[in-house]
Amino acid sequence: MECIFCNIAERKSEAEIVFEDDSIISFLDIQPINYGHALVIPKKHFDNFLTIPPEELIHLINATQYIAGAVKRSVNADGFNIISNNGDSAGQTIYHFHFHIIPRFNEDFNFKPKFKNYKTGDIKNYADGIRSAVLKYKDIYNG
Repeated sequence: MECIFCNIAERKSEAEIVFEDDSIISFLDIQPINYGHALVIPKKHFDNFLTIPPEELIHLINATQYIAGAVKRSVNADGFNIISNNGDSAGQTIYHFHFHIIPRFNEDFNFKPKFKNYKTGDIKNYADGIRSAVLKYKDIYNG
C-alpha cells in the first residue's frame, strides 16, 4: 500500500515543508487543528512509535523539540501539544510514524477527559502488570 508520508519525503507528493535534514522532514498538516499545526516524520517508513528504532527516535524527538519552538514563536501561541496517535483506537489514520505539533491558544482548548478512579487495590494490580511487562522486555530495551 502506498504511503502519503513516504511520497512527501520522496517529493512525489506536495507539502508545505518547514524543516528537513537527512533523516526527517516536517510539513504543515493539511487539516490543522490550529494554523501552524505541523507534522514531523522520519523519512524512513516505520508504522508507529513501537517500530521506530531508538536511534531514529532520538533524532526525531530532538527535531520535534526544535520545530515546536519555531511553531510556537511564529504563530504567537500560548502553548502547544505534541501528539503521536498509535493504532486505530488512538486515532492513527496514516501508518507512518509521526509527531503532531499543535499550537494552542488560551481560549481554543477545553480538554476535559473522562478521568477514572481506581477501585481499591486496582492501581497496584495495573502497576504490577506493567512492571511485569517491563521486566519481560527489559533485555530488548537494553539492546
